[in-house]
Amino acid sequence: MLEPAQTPDSRSADPIYSVTELTRSIRRLLEGSFFGVWVEGELSNVKLHTSGHLYFTLKDDQSCLRATMFRRHASKLRFDAADGQKVRVYGTITLYEAKGELQINVARLDPVGIGELELAFRQLYERLEKEGLFDPSRKRAIPRHPRVVGLITSDTGAAVRDLLSVLRRRAPHVELVLRPARVQGAGAAADLVRALADFEEWGGADVLIVGRGGGSLEDLWAFNEEIVARAIAACRIPIISAVGHEIDFTIADYAADLRAPTPSAAAEVVASDRESLLIQLDRLGTRLGRGVLQGLRKRGDRVMLFARSGAFRRPLDLYRRRSQDVDALADRLETAGRSALARAAMRLDGAGGKLHALSPMAVLERGYAIARGPAGKIVRRASEVAVGEHIDVLVARGSLRAQVEETREEGGMNGKDETS
Repeated sequence: MLEPAQTPDSRSADPIYSVTELTRSIRRLLEGSFFGVWVEGELSNVKLHTSGHLYFTLKDDQSCLRATMFRRHASKLRFDAADGQKVRVYGTITLYEAKGELQINVARLDPVGIGELELAFRQLYERLEKEGLFDPSRKRAIPRHPRVVGLITSDTGAAVRDLLSVLRRRAPHVELVLRPARVQGAGAAADLVRALADFEEWGGADVLIVGRGGGSLEDLWAFNEEIVARAIAACRIPIISAVGHEIDFTIADYAADLRAPTPSAAAEVVASDRESLLIQLDRLGTRLGRGVLQGLRKRGDRVMLFARSGAFRRPLDLYRRRSQDVDALADRLETAGRSALARAAMRLDGAGGKLHALSPMAVLERGYAIARGPAGKIVRRASEVAVGEHIDVLVARGSLRAQVEETREEGGMNGKDETS
């Protein structure tokens, strides 16, 4: 029982409490009176602390109540709590003694108007879609005729039996490799991720089928986990998602390269019917045979056409005609060559005549002479030599060695002796 503190005023009969005593008493009263209550309101000031505790305010149009959801409960939330969400919480009303604030310690948090799992599905879908994880451009083509099909599912479920039945009936030549995995409950998502990694490490599968039979949203939830979606999108092997029934959609369906409405439908995708393949091969063989025969007929017709032509009937006549053509061409070439040579000779003679007329020797033939001074320089003026100097005179037929006795300027005589 709460013991009141002693009062200094002995005349007062009212008990006096310390703050801690009073708040602790109030907390005990609240927790005893409001243990395990449901409260509905709107989330505000939501904050997920690094400790893992979730803090928020629960409010309506008139009042607000502080709330705390400790890590052991907050870690189990399937969706992200956010401001503005209408929720219903279950917990205990208490008093936070350190601040004297009324609050509720929340053990359960449910969205109002939409289920927890459905809200978590929508939030994850929108976030991954914005990242481009579901973009069709990143999806790989499923091989039409795989040799090895990898299967990730429970080894005791209906899905593996359906797949085996379809494959044995439609394509017994296709090899099926099963990697058993948990598909429901705690740890299922992590096991699915490990199974995908195992197939990638092995590298022997041409395509993977990931799935399970039908069930509730809770049963299928492992295929809505973010780690599974990211592992499917990152896998290097083409993946077909086959989860539940035709009306069931999971995040894995959007992340996979192809969604099959059921596991049996997935088996039909990867295993083309054997009889259909044989019929298709027979048709292709018939078309190939017809094409070969048609080609042979066309080539035979061309051979017969050539055989009936004159060239094949009298090949020597063709040779003789071509020989005559060669002779005629040779005669034309010879005639053209002679004409070209004659024209060239005429041009050469004309150029030679012009060159001869311009030659200094032709001038000398007409009675002119060329005089060179003592230094060998051609004498053009009488004043360029002195009386008594020797000069060389070049004539048409030889040269003369002469001594200058006198020089004459133009139009006159100069008998002056210029010897030194």
